Amino acid sequence: MQRLTGISLLALALASATGARAQDSGTSARPRADNEVIIVTGTREVGRTPFDTLAPVDVLSQEVLQSVTSDDVADVLARQLPSFNVQRLPAADGLAFVRPATLRGLSPDQTLVLVNGKRYHRSALLGSRGSQAPDLNTFPGFSVKRVEVLRDGASAQYGSDAIAGVINFILEDEPGADAYAQFSQYYEDDGDSYQIGLQGGLPLGDRGSAIFTWEYADSAATSRTRQRPDAIELQAARPDLDIPNPVQRWGQPEANTIRAASNLNYAFADAFELYAFGTLADGDAVTDFNWRNPATTGSVFNSAAAFPDFSFTSIYPTGFTPRFGTEFLDLQGAAGARGDITDALSYDISASAGSSRIDYNMQESLNASLGPASPTAFYLGRLEQGEFNLNADFVYRLDLAGGPVNLAFGAERREETYSVAPGDPASYAIGPGAVDGLAPNSNGFPGFSPTQAGKWDQTSYAGYLDLEWTLGEIVTVGAAGRYEDFSEFGDTFNYKFSGRVEPVDGLAMRATYSTGFRAPTPGQLNTSSTSQGLDTVTLEVFTAGRLSPNDPIALALGAEPLEPEESENITAGLAFQRGPVTASVDFYQIEIEGRFGQSAAFTVPADIPNPLRFTRVNFFTNDFDTRTRGIDAVVAYRDYVGSGKLNASLAYNYNDTKVTSEDSATVGNDTQRRIFEERLPQHNAVATLGYEIGAFTVDLHGRYYGPWTDSSGNASGDIFQRFDSIVLFDASVTANLGEHFDLTVGAENLFDTYPDEATFQANRGLVYSRNAPYDTDGGLYYIRLGLDF
Repeated sequence: MQRLTGISLLALALASATGARAQDSGTSARPRADNEVIIVTGTREVGRTPFDTLAPVDVLSQEVLQSVTSDDVADVLARQLPSFNVQRLPAADGLAFVRPATLRGLSPDQTLVLVNGKRYHRSALLGSRGSQAPDLNTFPGFSVKRVEVLRDGASAQYGSDAIAGVINFILEDEPGADAYAQFSQYYEDDGDSYQIGLQGGLPLGDRGSAIFTWEYADSAATSRTRQRPDAIELQAARPDLDIPNPVQRWGQPEANTIRAASNLNYAFADAFELYAFGTLADGDAVTDFNWRNPATTGSVFNSAAAFPDFSFTSIYPTGFTPRFGTEFLDLQGAAGARGDITDALSYDISASAGSSRIDYNMQESLNASLGPASPTAFYLGRLEQGEFNLNADFVYRLDLAGGPVNLAFGAERREETYSVAPGDPASYAIGPGAVDGLAPNSNGFPGFSPTQAGKWDQTSYAGYLDLEWTLGEIVTVGAAGRYEDFSEFGDTFNYKFSGRVEPVDGLAMRATYSTGFRAPTPGQLNTSSTSQGLDTVTLEVFTAGRLSPNDPIALALGAEPLEPEESENITAGLAFQRGPVTASVDFYQIEIEGRFGQSAAFTVPADIPNPLRFTRVNFFTNDFDTRTRGIDAVVAYRDYVGSGKLNASLAYNYNDTKVTSEDSATVGNDTQRRIFEERLPQHNAVATLGYEIGAFTVDLHGRYYGPWTDSSGNASGDIFQRFDSIVLFDASVTANLGEHFDLTVGAENLFDTYPDEATFQANRGLVYSRNAPYDTDGGLYYIRLGLDF
C-alpha cells in the first residue's frame, strides 16, 4: 500500500509539472560540448570547465547515462569510461549482488563516491580482499543530471578513499516531467528485464525546486551453463533418477529493485538557501550455488553413527543446489544551508547520513550435522553499515594584483558504524553428526554466529585548506592540505600541489602531485566471516574462514593490526579545445604502501582451537606495496555535419600494476601477485559515433578489452588461465514520435560475441569465467519508450 501511495503521489507531481518543463524546452543552436559544462568536482573554484581544470575530469551527461540498458549505474559507467571496470561474479556469495567496480585498476574502495558533492555511504558487504565500497547498484540512475569523474588522487581535498579518483553524481534539479518504460532480453531468450522510471519536478516559485524520481526494475536470471560431467555420470549410473539439466546455473541473479530519489532547494535570500536530497533502494535477489552431488559429497550424504537410519538422499535424492538470497535496504540523505555572506565569502553547512542493510537467506539447503532435525531453509543474518557526517565548508575569493585567489577551508566530523546480527541457530550449529564428518552450518553459506555478531564504530575529525590562484590568463596553481584524526588508529596529513599553463589559446599543460590514504573501516578491523566452496578437483565441499586481524587464530598465525593505506599520486598531461574538437592525454602513477588485502590461506594447526571446522583460513592485512602506471587519452568531435549533428569520441586507457614489495608475504604468494597484476585488462578502449538527422538518431558504440588472467581458487591451490582480448559492439536507433515522445530500439553486444571458455572450471558446469570484466551472457536487444515534458 505504501508503494502504491508513493506512485500515486509521483504521478500527481508529474501531471502538475508537465507545463513547467514544456515552457523550458528550447535548445541551443548547436550541440553543447561536455567541456562547456561547469563542474564542481576536484575544484572549489566557481566556473571551471573540464578544459580549465588542474586535473582530468570526465563529464557524462544524462543522455549518455540513459543510452545503456542496465539499471545498474556501475554498468553504465563501465560502458563509457575505459579506466572503469565491473565484474559480474555469479555464485560468488554476496559479490553476486554487490559487484566490485574499479577505477584505474585499484580496489573498489579506493574511489570516493559523492552525491551532490556529499560523501555516499559504503555497502555493508566486505567484498573481494575485504574491499568495502559503495554499492552503485543501489543508486537511482534516472535521477542523475550528470556524472563527474575526477581521475586524480584527491584525499587532500575530500579525505579517505579518494586514491584512484572521485565519482560525483549530480542529481536533476530542473522542474518538469520525464518517464520511460524499457524491455530487454538476451539472444538466448533469458534475462528478461522490465524497467520503469518516473520523474516529476515542481518549481517553488522562482526560488527553488522539488524533484522526485522513482524507478522499478525486475530482471530474470540468465544461465550460460553446461551440465556438469559428474551429473552426467550419475544420471548414466542411476537412470531411475530425474537429475535436472543443468543441475546448477551460472549467470546473473534474478532481482527486483525499487529505487527513488528526491532533490529539493529553496533560497530565502542570497545569504540563505536550504537544500535537502536523498536516495533509497529496496530490493531482493537470488542466485544458485554449487550443486551437491549425492554420490561424491561425502560431508553431506555419508552415513553417520549419530543418525544410523537416516540419509539426506531421502530429502534430496538427486542432490541439491543451494539458493542464496539477499534482501537489501539502502538509504542516504543530506540537508544543509548555504549562501553568500558577502560578495567574497560563501558557506555550506550540512549534515548527511547513510545506511546499507543486507539480510541473507538460504533455500534448498541443509545443515548436515543436524541430520533429520535440519531445516532446508535458513535466515543467515544481517550486515549493516551506518555513516553520519557533519560538514562546514567556506569559500573566500580574494582579488590580488597577480590574479584572483580562491581560498576554501572547512571541517568535517565523520562517524562510521558496522554491525553483524546472527542468523537462525540452525544456520551456524555444529550438530551431533559433525564428529562423523558431516558438515556443520547451513550448506552453501554458513549463518553468522553470536561469536561473529557485534557492533563497532569509528569517529574522525578533519580540517582542510584548499587554494587556487589564477595568475594572469595563462597560469593557474593550486595547493591543498588536510589533517584528519581517527579514533581507531591515529592521525594523517595529506597534501596536494597542482598547476596548469595555457601558453597557446586552446592548448593547456597540467600536472598534480598528491599524497593520499584509505582508512580501514570498522567492518574490516573487527569482523570475520565463513564461506563454503566446491573444490574444482575433488568436487568436495570445503569451509573457509576470513578472520578479523584480532581473532585468536589469526593472531597465532601472525596477523597484525591494520593501518591506513598510503599513496603518492602523480598526474601530468595535455588538454586541447578548438572549435568542435576536444582532446586530452594524461599520464599517471599511483604508488600505494601497505595495500589492503588478504593473507595467503593457512591450514589451522591441530594445537589451535578450531570450533567452526575451517578447512583453511586467512585474514586482512597491510600486505604489500604496488605501483600503478597508465595513460588516459580522449578525443571528441561534436558539430553539424551535412544535414545532421555528429557526435564522435574515442577514449583509451592503458593501466599497468606491479607489486613492488620486497619483503611482503604477497611476493612469495604468486597467486595474490598475479591477481593484482593481471586480473584486469591493461588495454581498454571505448568508441562512440552518433548522428542525428531529422527525427532519427543513430548511435554506434564499440568496446575493446585487452587480455587478462583469471584465478579459480580451491582447497589445495589455484589454477590460472589467460584470456584473449575481445571487441563488443552496440547499436541503437531512436525515433522522435512527436514533441514529447521517443522510441529507441537497439542491441548490446550486437554480434553475440562470447569470450574464451573457462577450461579450468568446466567440471563445475561453468562455460565462461565468472571473473570477466564484461558481460558474458552474449547479445541483448531492447526497446525503450521515453516521455519528456
